[in-house]
Amino acid sequence: MTNQTTNDTHFETDPRALALLGEGQIAYVRPVDAAQVRALFPQAPALQPGTTLFALLSASGTPILVAGTRDAAEATAWANDLRTVSLH
Repeated sequence: MTNQTTNDTHFETDPRALALLGEGQIAYVRPVDAAQVRALFPQAPALQPGTTLFALLSASGTPILVAGTRDAAEATAWANDLRTVSLH
């Protein structure tokens, strides 16, 4: 749980509930190496170590797809009516 205080108002946010807020509407793209691809997509073929690909993940972190470029992952999100956001 994340506790936040704003203007003397205290509320708790369940991280799982927060992640589900954008489910089906928001996704994010992140670079992944060969080992991370196998962890996210167990059915993926073996990749050369050091290979960097780009994973498209749902708001909750559920893997959607892996692509060779960030642009390809973002285009797939756009084609499926998902808005991509940056994570910092």
